[in-house]
Amino acid sequence: MAGSQTTLVVILILFAGTLVRSALGFGEALIAVPLLALLLPVEVAAPTAVLVSITIALVIFAQEWRSVHYRSAGWLLLFTLFGIPAGLYLLKAFPEPVVKAILGMVIAGFALYSLRRRRRLEWKDDRFAWVFGWTAGLLGGAYGMNGPPLVIYGSYRGWTPERFRATLQAYFLPASIAGMGGYWAAGLWTPAVNHYYFTSLPAVFAAIFLGRYLHGRLPAEKYFLLVYLSLLAIGGVLMLQAAGAWRARG
Repeated sequence: MAGSQTTLVVILILFAGTLVRSALGFGEALIAVPLLALLLPVEVAAPTAVLVSITIALVIFAQEWRSVHYRSAGWLLLFTLFGIPAGLYLLKAFPEPVVKAILGMVIAGFALYSLRRRRRLEWKDDRFAWVFGWTAGLLGGAYGMNGPPLVIYGSYRGWTPERFRATLQAYFLPASIAGMGGYWAAGLWTPAVNHYYFTSLPAVFAAIFLGRYLHGRLPAEKYFLLVYLSLLAIGGVLMLQAAGAWRARG
């Protein structure tokens, strides 16, 4: 694929991922990172996606900082830091297909349970934040996938869609900045990353504001229906990835 064609496809992928993230508060990694990796080297695709993640979180946070549940975001972020070393160990110690299959089944099982449940459970405090924050760090350190535990936690906290979306951004912003710092220290923040990021920026901003428009017009029930369907999709993709990896081994 020619350079200009590659750039155009990268822009479209980042637009789609940003739209999902802006509307729901999460999920762009499921769309953007695997598709970008088909076009670009992973060492270019991953930092580009993280730069876009920082931009999305920064814009949403600047607009909706009053809706953030700061205590929850702080506890989740703190325990994520403790989970990252365990995730690095998990990456080395256990076969990736096994972990992804189990993770996919847990996420899909929670989504199916939530879709069948008539009323959402509500935790009134952050007593379980350490479990979900640590698990987010575990999965983030191993596979760069810290979103699902946070989404499950936000669902159980009984937050409104506005608080749910804003609080996730308050978490993702410092986490993504730290991740980008790691890429910079490793020498992976390159001119190629800047090229794709700045070229895609107009489309990213358009998707952020379009996603906000769509988010504002979703009733709470429909919003969380989309959240659970997205988790179901994430779980399904993880199980398919695990099955594909096992077939490749065999």
